[in-house]
Amino acid sequence: MEAAQNTLPAIVVERLPRLVRAIRCLSAREIGDETVILADELAGITAMVAEKFTNDRTADGIQKALLLTVGCVSLGLEHELMHEGDEAALDFLIEHGAEHAFQAGFRMVRDLAALPEDSLVGEYDQDPVYAQRRLKDLFVDICSADPHQNWAGYEKFEVQYKQRKAVQAIVRAAGWLRRHHYAGPINDADLNAEGVIAVAIIFAIEGGGRIVARTGQADFERLVKSVRKNKPDYEEGWAALMKQVPAQHQPVIAERIASYRTNCTVIQKIRTRTAMKTLFAEFENYAGSELDADYG
Repeated sequence: MEAAQNTLPAIVVERLPRLVRAIRCLSAREIGDETVILADELAGITAMVAEKFTNDRTADGIQKALLLTVGCVSLGLEHELMHEGDEAALDFLIEHGAEHAFQAGFRMVRDLAALPEDSLVGEYDQDPVYAQRRLKDLFVDICSADPHQNWAGYEKFEVQYKQRKAVQAIVRAAGWLRRHHYAGPINDADLNAEGVIAVAIIFAIEGGGRIVARTGQADFERLVKSVRKNKPDYEEGWAALMKQVPAQHQPVIAERIASYRTNCTVIQKIRTRTAMKTLFAEFENYAGSELDADYG
């Protein structure tokens, strides 16, 4: 029983913020001017963060600023040093300064905040006040790091960055489809990226390579009648669409085609006797706000 217990893995692995781990390395070194300079620099950064991001007139505000400073500097160190050790992190702080690491971390958060969080893009997303609030919220979410507790801010950043880059790819693909809409560019500020892509893929089954990024009930009914009469090859229609799409947007469109090929109820039912009213109601679920209310 004792032997078995000795082979059990550790349940908790300490992973304090990178700044804290680097400062711990100072205990093995003589205290010199660089140590005092580093302490002063961190204090200055904390004061700046308190002024810009918290209520610097209260003890609570200063405490929050300290947590944000620890996390943001740690984020920058993780990015700059990747898999290098804590001694290297301390050397970096002494050589380049804590301000350099803080700015590196803050740029990462700022770049993340500039990426779309959702494929539904509204006019408010470009509003400077909203953008500033979104930046502050992300800064607090990712960079708040208690010096005495494990911190996974860098991992959180990486997950969110990957997710948002995927959303950005969807938004950009939809934007391209809008600009190449057969009836002329669509320039609305509001964008339902998934809706645009759905419309384009569903209409592509008719063949001919016409890019449809927005439609209405009348044109959808025309599509249904055309597909039922002419029985086009869906794969040929999708291939014609893909030929027009630039290489950087093809992965997104190809992924959606693969999904719609087997899961899109509109495509599955369009050749059946399903009532037009029922079919259009299902189409609305895919097109969303990219569907014109023409009902003519």
